[in-house]
Amino acid sequence: MEKKLHLFGRYLISIGFMIFFGEGLTAGNDIELYTPYTNISVPPGETVEYSIDVINSGDSTRTVDVYVAGLGKDWNYNLKAGGYAIRQISVLPGEKKEISLTVDVPVKVNKGQHWFRVVARSYDVLPLVVDVSEQGTFKTEFTCDQANIEGHSDANFTFQTKLKNSTGQKQVYSLHANAPRGWKVIFKPNYKQATAVEVGPNVTENISIEVDPPYNVEAGTYKIPVRAANRSTSADLELEVVISGSYDLELSTPSGRLSTTITSGREKDIELVVKNTGSSVLEDVVLTANKPKNWTVEFEPDTIAAIEPGDEATALATIKSADKAIPGDYVTNITAKTPEAQSNVSFRITVKTPLLWGWLGILIILVTLGVIFYLFRKYGRR
Repeated sequence: MEKKLHLFGRYLISIGFMIFFGEGLTAGNDIELYTPYTNISVPPGETVEYSIDVINSGDSTRTVDVYVAGLGKDWNYNLKAGGYAIRQISVLPGEKKEISLTVDVPVKVNKGQHWFRVVARSYDVLPLVVDVSEQGTFKTEFTCDQANIEGHSDANFTFQTKLKNSTGQKQVYSLHANAPRGWKVIFKPNYKQATAVEVGPNVTENISIEVDPPYNVEAGTYKIPVRAANRSTSADLELEVVISGSYDLELSTPSGRLSTTITSGREKDIELVVKNTGSSVLEDVVLTANKPKNWTVEFEPDTIAAIEPGDEATALATIKSADKAIPGDYVTNITAKTPEAQSNVSFRITVKTPLLWGWLGILIILVTLGVIFYLFRKYGRR
């Protein structure tokens, strides 16, 4: 009894749909369309799959025209049986045949319920509803969680971005940057350098963007517009690099000469010039030396409090050689450094013997020559 009431109810509903949508019914309807899931909720861009039974409750074979009606122009579907696209199907009496229906929900679609129907012409209508859970769009999204990075001019600025293809088709995007002159921008989708990236429908791709400022760039805020685009869709993102200043220094002498002479055991004063060649103030510039064994190097001052950009400061290095240093060339390395930058120079220092030892050597030579001359005069005629 319940089955008969159910069939009668379906019959009345089908008659209503037939009348409303212009389909006609055959008296003594013995073909029924059935699927268990008639109202499905999905987000935009999804594909909905239905399994539909065509049931013949009559006593003869029925050949039925089947089709889908009521879908919007941007909705696509496939109706198949046995792996083939079909428009008609035959069902033996007392049996049923299964057909599959896939419906592609557009990406650009309004939120809410969308009604359509599967029609067995002259026999039955199966009403179906796709409830789109959110408003759909046809667009691309280019985002970055941290679009502003601050650092020194020699720092590495790496932005982690996401490119979302909110369309229903695979997209190939060209990647571009409109950076100031001298700046270098590298795109790395999947950690590999590239100028284009392929993104599937409704897929988000992670893209690392490396930004290298030019040498000695001035302190300031720099905007780096980047773009992912193709003929169908595009998205823009603005990155921002804040240069807090560059740090660089140069250590030398007033004349630029990096060699001198010294007498063994004596001292030598060398004037040093420390120049700030960066764009930020250098603070607490420390002078140190790497010297030969038993040598000493003292600086006055050994720490320079501050040097403004473009300015220079002087210091005096007093170098004393070892008391018994052998004559020859020696190297002393002097370093000026701060936590941000440093500069190194190598001084070649030639050690000479003391003047007293020079005169003593000459005297010994003269005495030796005198002795030889005396012996030659006394014994040379025998």
